[in-house]
Amino acid sequence: MKKYFFLVFTALLFIFYSCKTDTSKKEVSETKKIRQWQPEDTRSMTGLSAKRGLISKTEGVTPGYVLFNVIFTGVETYLINMDGDVVHSWESDLSPGSSYLQENGHLIQLERDEDFPTFSAGGQAGRIREYDWDGNLLWDFEYANEKELIHTDIEVLPNGNILAIAYEVKSPEEGLEAGRDPHIIPKAGLWPDKIIEIKPTKPSGGEIVWEWHMWDHLIQDMDATKQNYGVLSDNPRKININIHEESGPPMSAAQIEQMKQGQLMTSNATVDNQGSDMSHTNAIGYNAELDQIAISVKHFHEIFIIDHSTTSEEAKGNTGGRWGHGGDLLYRWGNPVNYGQGSMSDQDLFGQHDVKWIPKGYPGEGHIMVFNNDIRNPNNKLPSIWAALATIKSPDALLSIGDFGNHSAVIEFILPTDSKGGYIIPENESIGPDEPTWTYTSPDKYSFYSAFISGAQRLKNGNTLVTSGAKGRFIEVTPENKIVWEYWNPYKNDYALPDGSPPQPVGPFIYGQFRSTHFTNDFPAFKDKELKPLDPQPEPFIFKMPPPPAKDSIKTN
Repeated sequence: MKKYFFLVFTALLFIFYSCKTDTSKKEVSETKKIRQWQPEDTRSMTGLSAKRGLISKTEGVTPGYVLFNVIFTGVETYLINMDGDVVHSWESDLSPGSSYLQENGHLIQLERDEDFPTFSAGGQAGRIREYDWDGNLLWDFEYANEKELIHTDIEVLPNGNILAIAYEVKSPEEGLEAGRDPHIIPKAGLWPDKIIEIKPTKPSGGEIVWEWHMWDHLIQDMDATKQNYGVLSDNPRKININIHEESGPPMSAAQIEQMKQGQLMTSNATVDNQGSDMSHTNAIGYNAELDQIAISVKHFHEIFIIDHSTTSEEAKGNTGGRWGHGGDLLYRWGNPVNYGQGSMSDQDLFGQHDVKWIPKGYPGEGHIMVFNNDIRNPNNKLPSIWAALATIKSPDALLSIGDFGNHSAVIEFILPTDSKGGYIIPENESIGPDEPTWTYTSPDKYSFYSAFISGAQRLKNGNTLVTSGAKGRFIEVTPENKIVWEYWNPYKNDYALPDGSPPQPVGPFIYGQFRSTHFTNDFPAFKDKELKPLDPQPEPFIFKMPPPPAKDSIKTN
């Protein structure tokens, strides 16, 4: 059995390494498909064969520095100049997640606790830590237990408090009582998201001073005898508890073990918790002027905006707060089917990441920017590459997913507001806008593709820093979509959890990046700092393509 898993994983890696997003429907033999791989191919989902480091720098590049970290395989966070040289670094004893450099030179970031129960989805964290410029640990906050886990992203507020995304566990019985379709309730229950605000108490711990729970704002139209029953289209500010991510048929225990050995699932994954991560909120942003929070809800293919001016008690209901709706949604966009409007053809967002307002004083100020990860090729019968992987029943089947054809885009859109600044929620219509005001994608669409992670940041001169996360590719683009700077993360290190597994599901995406952030030369943290290239520079990792598995070795009876 172990040999079977090894052979399957070897084949899986090879298909990922050689995957090309060619939309043609050619009938090719297994041998020919293996030979399609070309080292210079920029359409590879993983970018493993790509040149790494600084690729191009033109006169149009924005001066400054870029912050990123080694999320899948390391404990390092790097600050590079626009020549691609590392000028400063921080190192932890835990794997970092989203990182935020403060004006005082401190680094606040999510980190992956080494051991926690229950939760198994990507973006696992459990810790928030703060370091000074020299890497000294100033604060350590842990929120990782059987019932709760902070994950994926945080936002540092102007007052020093921190907003964090967290799972909370609901039992199958609680799911039934709330009106969830029993066919989509895993045996392990459900993990809806909540938002907590943490007031740090240094050097460790913190006080939860505000919270908002998705579970308090549900609706369902399946069972009139259960809670939250109502008409979806009449309640666009509520969240349909029966939204369900289409991810293909359930995997068997053997398939899950296969995915674990391929480092595509974490050790907590089981047959019983498939689908427990019902929403997977993956990004959080804050607008201080409006006192509002934006979140990206990946499995719903939507972004939500909620009111932060409420008390925690008001956030449980639908009244109170500056905007009068309590904790109900102030705004949503991306997938109108979720609130009983439109059809699948009206969907705008697909597994998106990194929602944020464009700051005041920047071109597009007040608009929302999102990285739209997995825009579907209409010829695909499955909704995502992950759904394709879930259908694998034998090594031979791996060879059918090579030409997937989805693509990504960065989108900027204008929030529809009335004269008082409230969001326009029309009756019996989809919530606007109808289309973005700006979009970045590659000229052929398909060579710009990251099925997960990723992000985008508007710069003050109107350019945008884009992170194509799966490949570890950073580009700065102009409003006219011209690339003026390009850098590919060259770093992969050897950090592993005590059981030998990676801190996050990584598979072949060894250079992956959650996000990158640009800072101008005059950013206050750099005052009186000598930002010269480190000598020596961190050692890059050069990937060497393994030989393809022999055709006969991946056949099964």
